Amino acid sequence: MVEPERELARKVLRYVPLTLAVAFSLGMLVGGAGAGSSAAIGVAVVTVNSVASALSIAWAAGVSPAVVFAVAMGGFFLRMTVIVIVLVGLNRLSWFSPMSFALSVVPVTIVLLVYEARTLSGRMQVDLWSFEGRR
Repeated sequence: MVEPERELARKVLRYVPLTLAVAFSLGMLVGGAGAGSSAAIGVAVVTVNSVASALSIAWAAGVSPAVVFAVAMGGFFLRMTVIVIVLVGLNRLSWFSPMSFALSVVPVTIVLLVYEARTLSGRMQVDLWSFEGRR
């Protein structure tokens, strides 16, 4: 059985080292080591959230459509909460740059969503799910 969410997570992980390096380098050039680290942390947070989302939806797809809905909606709220908690928590550190963090989180999230849409376009994900034998 093809699991498009797991496939997507594997594809996304290939680009993480390069994305982290670019974010750190740009942040470092613009605002020093703290800004570079903050930008890299933003990329890492978005990546972990994306992979967690993909894996949780892949799991839910094996249970039922109602669980997919619940995991997708609840997961979105949880992921946004995690980003805010990380931002608030790290903002207490003297070297942390919330601007660099946000300037990496927003574009990386947008690029990731576009990549996800392009990767999964043309497929009806529901047609790829199988609920037989699981109750």
